[in-house]
Amino acid sequence: VQLVESGGGLVQAGGSLRLSCVASGFTLNRPAIGWFRQAPGKEREAVSCLSTNNDITYVPDFVKGRFTISIDRSKSTVYLQMDNLRPEDTAVYYCGTDLGQFSSYALCHRNPTDWGQGTQVTVSS
Repeated sequence: VQLVESGGGLVQAGGSLRLSCVASGFTLNRPAIGWFRQAPGKEREAVSCLSTNNDITYVPDFVKGRFTISIDRSKSTVYLQMDNLRPEDTAVYYCGTDLGQFSSYALCHRNPTDWGQGTQVTVSS
């Protein structure tokens, strides 16, 4: 299993970014996969998860309406579209999966077993 994130960067508050996670070593038609973030001094938290067997998503309330997770199976890529970004969204964003977990809700509430290297997102005020 390999997950490679990209798309992070510096953006002003109110701006948008789209993160990409290219998955290899498994197919995006069974396990759940998601996006998580960790800000300095804080615990890692889930921001969006997707069940790849039925496309059901789970999005926590604190980013609902601003973050959207999507998938392009032809590119083996999962995206995180982030709109109306805020300074408190500043963090390292990670893609994570668990090949034995099929529920987006469960993945977002438990630790994935496989992680990417992360991509830094910085939102300036």
